[in-house]
Amino acid sequence: MQGVIRKFAADESGAVAGLYAVALIGLIAVGGVGFDYARMAGMDSELQNAADQAALAAATQLDGEAQACSRGANAAIGLLKNVTLLSNVDPDQGGRNEVTINSKSSFALADNACASIKTASGANIQFYSSYQDRIANTAAGTDGEANVVSIQVDTRTAQYAFTPIVGAIRATLSARAVASLGSSICKVPPVFMCNPFEKDTVGADFNANALKGFGLKLLSGAPDVPGNFGFLDTGFGSNTNSTPELAKALGWDEIPYDCAPVDLVGLKPGQRDVVFNAFNTRFDINTNGANTCPSGGTCGAADNTRKDLIKKKPNNGSNACGVGGQGWTETPTPYRPTSATVPLTTNYPEIMGFPRDMCHAVSYDGSCSAASGLIGNALWDRDAYFKVNYGWNHSTWVSELGNPNVSRYAVYEWELADKDNRLKSQPVGAGDSAYSQPVCNGHAATGTPDRRKISMAVVNCKSQADKIAGNAKVEILKWVDVFLVEPAFNRGSGNAKRTTDDQVYVEVIEETRSAGAGGETEIRKDKPFLIE
Repeated sequence: MQGVIRKFAADESGAVAGLYAVALIGLIAVGGVGFDYARMAGMDSELQNAADQAALAAATQLDGEAQACSRGANAAIGLLKNVTLLSNVDPDQGGRNEVTINSKSSFALADNACASIKTASGANIQFYSSYQDRIANTAAGTDGEANVVSIQVDTRTAQYAFTPIVGAIRATLSARAVASLGSSICKVPPVFMCNPFEKDTVGADFNANALKGFGLKLLSGAPDVPGNFGFLDTGFGSNTNSTPELAKALGWDEIPYDCAPVDLVGLKPGQRDVVFNAFNTRFDINTNGANTCPSGGTCGAADNTRKDLIKKKPNNGSNACGVGGQGWTETPTPYRPTSATVPLTTNYPEIMGFPRDMCHAVSYDGSCSAASGLIGNALWDRDAYFKVNYGWNHSTWVSELGNPNVSRYAVYEWELADKDNRLKSQPVGAGDSAYSQPVCNGHAATGTPDRRKISMAVVNCKSQADKIAGNAKVEILKWVDVFLVEPAFNRGSGNAKRTTDDQVYVEVIEETRSAGAGGETEIRKDKPFLIE
């Protein structure tokens, strides 16, 4: 018996069970921590992904237009319809575990609501005009200033399954993301103008929407003088400074480069007066020069090419479509206003294109009051235009169009709406004719943007003269849609000179808008991106 007892006492074959029993609590704790940590990390990813997507959705609305902040906040909230699968149902959320922002379902739309949204959202939605980090930032006061958005989603809780063995009960997490909007202008001629208002005030603003219908007299010249017109360096072609490459970008239906940023861009040094011939192809004028429409692309005309030039009848029967000689030239009795304010009542021209504002048209150096004469006043000779082209008096054309202050671009579009009846050829003299639809270049390809409407960068050249002198990138103040009023052309000579072929005259349509802001522009691309 004693031997049996001694043998049992010496037997160690069951020792592992005791050790396992002692270690079991630790093993369960380690496994539980791993399981619950994986769940916590998964919930954190869910919340961060929701915050990222909400911030990107909000950033898409930061277009500077009215209600941008409210639209951005609602876009962020509207996106958060997903649930956190790894969090526990929150009774305070009505038994749901949806991701929310301050438990809001929407914000009332209002202009410049940036600050009130921050208050209403418990600071979980904030808009900034500039942002470097959480400390170095500037809150946006208006919709136009809102460039960056910060989104913080509400906290969510995950009840631990195993970790309570070691004393932990739950994990509570939230997530935050910051986003902005990167924008570019695509498939447009690479042109800019130096802000004419800098002639009076360095660093001045350019309120395009307040200048709708106003004429702008732009001059080719050094790219640091207010009112001067120049070209952007967008990096297209093998030699971005070559005249042929620039002519392609100005004249071709399909512009051979993609996009230019809306904020920083380089300017092309030197003058390129000859490439204004490429612009003129939009009016159905082709000088047949190598820099007018370089080989490899087509340079179609706008559907409405109404202009103040006639096509001379060829003496040899050929179809001469070049400027001068048997081609395009001024009408024998061109439009010559004698007053900057009073429409013509006599001495009407044979034909009329869209004229300049009267204060710019009265003489070669005709000046208007705004921006030292570079900006007109939207007073153009509507009475003469409709008298010459339609035979209507003032009351008739006002009745037809419904607006006594109608802009040139609005008339242009009105004519396009019934072009076969409103844009007929007009005989002038012995066989010469004026044409308001293309006869030389042909219509631009279907789907091509309006050839007489372009987006143009506005640059404060005077305040950035040092950057321009150093060929550094300059900041773009804004992009503006303008209407090409007339071809670049030498009109008159000597004391009777009216225009030169290095001038571009345009009418302001509006500030270039993105499609998301309800605008018509399809050439602006806005892409949101995460900052943090």
